[in-house]
Amino acid sequence: MKIEQLYTGCLAQGAYYIESQGEVAIIDPLRETQQYIDKANANNAKIKYVLETHFHADFVSGHVDLAEKTGATIVFGPGAQTAYNIHSATDGEELKLGELTIKVLHTPGHTLESVTYLLKDKDGKDYAIFSGDTLFLGDVGRPDLAIKSDLTERDLAGMLYDSLRNKIMPLADDVIVYPAHGAGSACGKNLSKETVGILGEQKKTNYALRADMTKDEFIEEVLHGIAPPPQYFAKNAMMNKMGYNAFDDILKTGNNPLSPEEFEALANHESALVLDVRTQADFIKGHIPNSIFIGLNGQFAPWVGALITDIKQPILLVVPEGKSEEAVTRLSRVGYDNTLGYLEGGLDSWKASGREIDTLESISAEEFEKRANASELNVLDVRRDGEYKSMHLENAQHFALDYINNQMNEIDKDKTYYIHCAGGYRSVIAASILKARGYHNLVDIAGGFGAIKKTGLPTTNFVCPSTL
Repeated sequence: MKIEQLYTGCLAQGAYYIESQGEVAIIDPLRETQQYIDKANANNAKIKYVLETHFHADFVSGHVDLAEKTGATIVFGPGAQTAYNIHSATDGEELKLGELTIKVLHTPGHTLESVTYLLKDKDGKDYAIFSGDTLFLGDVGRPDLAIKSDLTERDLAGMLYDSLRNKIMPLADDVIVYPAHGAGSACGKNLSKETVGILGEQKKTNYALRADMTKDEFIEEVLHGIAPPPQYFAKNAMMNKMGYNAFDDILKTGNNPLSPEEFEALANHESALVLDVRTQADFIKGHIPNSIFIGLNGQFAPWVGALITDIKQPILLVVPEGKSEEAVTRLSRVGYDNTLGYLEGGLDSWKASGREIDTLESISAEEFEKRANASELNVLDVRRDGEYKSMHLENAQHFALDYINNQMNEIDKDKTYYIHCAGGYRSVIAASILKARGYHNLVDIAGGFGAIKKTGLPTTNFVCPSTL
């Protein structure tokens, strides 16, 4: 028996490779599927099943491509309806994989078709669960993503309670838990940074698995404090249901080098968005006017999904040398398949062609302190709600990056704004979006709130985020 977790930090997502006697199952694969095929080929094995725990909303799965390339059967839970061929498993159904057995446990709540795959070893002993978004380490999946006209989030939360009590908690304490996500995912509230756990430990420490918890208590606690889902979630879920263009075709079109002349022509005639994925330091020093910064070094794909509202938006890339394929791949993971190419030679070629560049003023926290002590400044804190409420500058206006597209009317184009986040990544994203919308009097505070706290500027008293 071979089990391998293939974890992707940007998405905080775990895919799984299971092999026994030359047969392979892939659980919740990423969009780029060649890695799974290569792994199976290296082991002289054949991919038999592509197992989906549910219709994912936070990324586009590679199940359709992988099945087409390998002939594997795509398996979803009961009631799943798709535009392509699948096996819709029944609750309790057992799938054979070499010497192993994979039992399908229908665990609705996160979504209606959600399943947990229970892996039994060659002796029939329960060995591990692949729990998808039903059970995380430290949390459970949010029950507000599959609401229909006759079904509320409270209904789904109640289903999730029953699934956990009736299907998961009766399993032995030594069963290994392999969840679909870890810390950083928007599919839950309080996910652990660990990516593999033991069920007995979760029974002791996970708030949602308290033995004495009533269904009403569970519903209240699991729904409390859930932020609205990012706008791309519903679009990704639909792509996972209806199918999508082949990843190889997306990569061929998007990983296309363009001269400054070609790049500018496409930007003008295709209404393409210029997306700069270099570091924030590089963007600050110089960038193409009206380009948007979302750096590859941060949580790139989720921020693209949250902030670029049209999933079919044509995109042109400004990338670090050798990073074009990575950028196109990571865009496709969240369904942004309309990349037209990248600027060959980067910003240097743009400048060499005599074309205009723009810059962003960025100052240290110490310089910000001097200016703030000399006069009253307009400060935008673009961190998330919980971060802001936990502790912030006394005079800062909360302007969460997550909702920037809905907040433009809250600030004045004629005023100068000093922008900060926690460490410096999100503030530059926010500044780039504002600059592209005509707000030009902007100053980034390098190092963010982490650096600001070390100055003498007054802040609110710290409140532990867990109590909010």
